[in-house]
Amino acid sequence: MTHVFTYQGKPVIQVNTKAWRQALRRAGITDFRWHDLRHTWASWHVQAGTPLNVLQELGGWESADMVRRYGHLSSDHLAGYVDRLTAFQAIKPGLSSYDLATVNKKGSGNIS
Repeated sequence: MTHVFTYQGKPVIQVNTKAWRQALRRAGITDFRWHDLRHTWASWHVQAGTPLNVLQELGGWESADMVRRYGHLSSDHLAGYVDRLTAFQAIKPGLSSYDLATVNKKGSGNIS
């Protein structure tokens, strides 16, 4: 099993301790849970380019659905697809994509 948080090489098992609560109080932190650290850890991984399937293994999530919630933090996997349609320049100058989508409804039929 993989553990996100360790102390002296051993997994942190008990998290909501008196020491944890006192540390939050001393720091003036309210409305914060130990799980928020796991969320931050996963978010930083995605922003640094860690693939979601790798993050799933690192964080020990059983379900890919649980990991996908972090997917919106990175769009690197989409970059290669952005300009794929630039080769399609078959639209008359001045026409919008709306015109292209509705050309048959307008009766034109001719988009080039």
